[in-house]
Amino acid sequence: MTAAEPTSPAWPAHWEADVVLRDGRTAHMRPIMPSDSEGLVTFYADVSDQSKYFRFFSPMPTLSEKDLHRITNVDHHSRVAFVLTVAEKILAIASYELVAPGEAEVAFLVQDAHQGRGMGQLLLEHLAQAARERDVHRFTAEVLPDNQRMLQVFYEQGYQVMGGWDEGVMHLEFNIDPTDTAMGVMAAREHRAEAASIEAFLSARSVAVIGASRRSDTIGAALVRNLVLGDYAGKVYVVNPTADAVAGMPAYARVGDIPDDVDVAIVAVPADAVQDVVLDCAAKGVHGLIVISSGFAETGEDGRQRQRRLVGLARSYGLRLIGPNALGIINTAADVSLNASLSPIMPPRGRAGFFCQSGALGSAILEKVQGRGLGLSTFVSAGNRADVSGNDLLQYWEEDESTEVVLLYLESIGNPRKFSRIARRVSRNKPVIAVRSGRTTQGVPMGHVVRSIEAPQAAVDAMFRQAGVIQVDTLDEMFDVAQLLAHQPLPRGPRVAVVGNSDALGLLAADAAAASGLEVTRSVALGAEAGAEDFETALDKVIDDPEVDGLVVIYIPPLNAGGAEVANALAAVSEQSDKPIVATFLGREGVPELLRVPDLAGNTAGRGSVPSYPAVEQAVRALSRVCEYNHWLDRQPDADELLEDVDHDAAARMLAELLMHSPQGRDLTFAECKELLGHYGITLWDRIAVNSAEEAVRAADLLGWDAVLKATAEPLRQRPDLGYVWRNIADADEMRHAFESLAKTVPSITDAAFVVMRTAPPGVPVRMDGLEDPLFGPAVSFSISGAITELVGDKAYRIPPITGQDAAEAVRSIKAAPLLFGHRGSEAVDVDAVEDLFRRVAHLKNDLQQVAALDLSLVHATTNGVAVLDAAIRFEPVVDPRSDWFTRRLNVHPGDTLPD
Repeated sequence: MTAAEPTSPAWPAHWEADVVLRDGRTAHMRPIMPSDSEGLVTFYADVSDQSKYFRFFSPMPTLSEKDLHRITNVDHHSRVAFVLTVAEKILAIASYELVAPGEAEVAFLVQDAHQGRGMGQLLLEHLAQAARERDVHRFTAEVLPDNQRMLQVFYEQGYQVMGGWDEGVMHLEFNIDPTDTAMGVMAAREHRAEAASIEAFLSARSVAVIGASRRSDTIGAALVRNLVLGDYAGKVYVVNPTADAVAGMPAYARVGDIPDDVDVAIVAVPADAVQDVVLDCAAKGVHGLIVISSGFAETGEDGRQRQRRLVGLARSYGLRLIGPNALGIINTAADVSLNASLSPIMPPRGRAGFFCQSGALGSAILEKVQGRGLGLSTFVSAGNRADVSGNDLLQYWEEDESTEVVLLYLESIGNPRKFSRIARRVSRNKPVIAVRSGRTTQGVPMGHVVRSIEAPQAAVDAMFRQAGVIQVDTLDEMFDVAQLLAHQPLPRGPRVAVVGNSDALGLLAADAAAASGLEVTRSVALGAEAGAEDFETALDKVIDDPEVDGLVVIYIPPLNAGGAEVANALAAVSEQSDKPIVATFLGREGVPELLRVPDLAGNTAGRGSVPSYPAVEQAVRALSRVCEYNHWLDRQPDADELLEDVDHDAAARMLAELLMHSPQGRDLTFAECKELLGHYGITLWDRIAVNSAEEAVRAADLLGWDAVLKATAEPLRQRPDLGYVWRNIADADEMRHAFESLAKTVPSITDAAFVVMRTAPPGVPVRMDGLEDPLFGPAVSFSISGAITELVGDKAYRIPPITGQDAAEAVRSIKAAPLLFGHRGSEAVDVDAVEDLFRRVAHLKNDLQQVAALDLSLVHATTNGVAVLDAAIRFEPVVDPRSDWFTRRLNVHPGDTLPD
């Protein structure tokens, strides 16, 4: 990262960003600085006369000293300018200048050689976000009608652009608030750019191995050997400055000496030599690097610093990077056949794409895949995952026709907000199965330089569920589910039939199904001597049964029987079935040869192949996971359900004013809580603070004598169960007595305060909380209020924004939910009102990042609605305004140097 100059006005750190261009290469975005004058002259010299005319509406062959000073000296408030650089050379510039309160005029200039790479759209995104942070919400622009590229940038950004003519110039105006349309446009561009960057790796037509050695036992030699023996369809080059040839191929001293183009470079040199390799590859025009070399963040602080410099250098020169400390990548497509990894195993062609991080684990995974006969389309083991991550692979696999199932082994999540957004979209078209290590400890491997997630584990799990990700606990379970999804259709529902020749295993299957949320609607016991014809007849009948959604088939052979005929019958039935079939066949694991239906190429197991599991419980559990995924798919995304009585702008103004007077943040007073909640249609019950018995009497007169006197000292706010409350105070004398008694009860609390409020109606006490995680973002939770809930952790978390369906599922998902629905003859509460309140809390938390914590600790759910009795809200200044929600950017790792 480029640090701010000491003489430059400070700008927010997140105004600097590494970005991915339309062609998959990277560039660096940052505010302009006075020292950019010389670079701006060089930049301007490479701009065509026509582009200069489009920008300034007159011939300007050069920039004067006055022009240079004005362009490069901005205050980062009323005048803001960004430059886009590669190798520290300016390729594009954009700026805005305030012309009226809340309104600014924008202008852009992109070198002609780099037009069409999406630079204008990126600059506009980041400029608009900076403007919004400076309370600018409208842009204007003057554009010549012949400047079609610039007009296209504005019109295609997703904003509502209004235009008019004035003396041959188009005057454009548009609001820059982040609308759903604009955010959709941004997400689509992000998807295309990041997918393109991965496509360049996996479809590389030429690969250079840097560090290739003549010794057969070295990493470089293994990389060359795996490429050649894997029948790579492209060209392989070896780079070794001390050898004339390696493995029978001519060796080059530097990448730059290779006479042809090089798409990808595999780096296997000592860690301290990798940066020189980056510069060499950048000069050659290499697209990306696969850094196998270790000695980076996994080794400690020195290695972490070395890794940060490596990533910064690679991105600044336009290169994407897999690794360091990576195992490598594999593409099994026949026209590519790329094994650019340390593993000698080239997995069979299949329909699953696999991403993992650990190199050692990657090797074990490939062995496991081969043993199960699962087959992969592509495989990426990213090591320390310093640049390319699982999010990038999700972007690629979303459109990859060869990949039908996505497998992720995640040891850390660098950007969970982005993961959630992408996974939710991908899961609609392709199942995503994930194993996440460190779920209990929230720990990450040493080489993964990421910020820790402060949100509770249950909130992270909720994010996976909302995104439709099938989260499993082990790698074996991942493969259990994957082999089902890769070869069988999805079930229509949870009703299953058990067909088998073992009564004992049939009972185990039924028990496992009940425990997994499945319903056994048919059970067919064929007897120990059942043959192929018996199985085929039974299976045909069960498949035709409209009360059956999936089948569990059990075959344990009688003595001296191999089961080949039964296998043929099972495979034949499965090939024609539109219902999923899982089997426990001879105790086999994976997709046995006997149960395979050849794919179109005849090389691997195709659709209709029957997955087998060593234990019937594994088969049932896999089927249950797939049923849960199908249930998620059946949920149609809710239409835009607008909540009434919500005034976001008023709430934002209120918090902005509070931050002016309390820049470090603080807890809101009760009155402030009431006002802020009121902006979201949430009514906080009135209460009157009192300091004497007489004040308490007057308060009860105002509120009504169905009153409560309560101590609200800070040590008691978190313990509503302690009972420091006098209920049902009927008259003035009783109120005086109550006040005196309560005051004596809490004499040690010097900051004790007392309030009078109405008595809550009978109902069920519930609690709703909201939190802001610096990395994870907003989360909200729902529970029954009370100490027991806290002890057993009976809370439902959801990640805003949430829909009405999300709220309904959250309310019903806790173990204590029956209390809301008339448990043991009690009256059911107004659940619709509870769900509406939960949605409003989520809406507030999603809108207002300044709200660091929100706690509606006591909400009475009654038969006629909800009564919010207590609330605590803390606001804090925003350090990072969720900038990655509104602009495209690559991750910034902890410790990267940025301006203050």
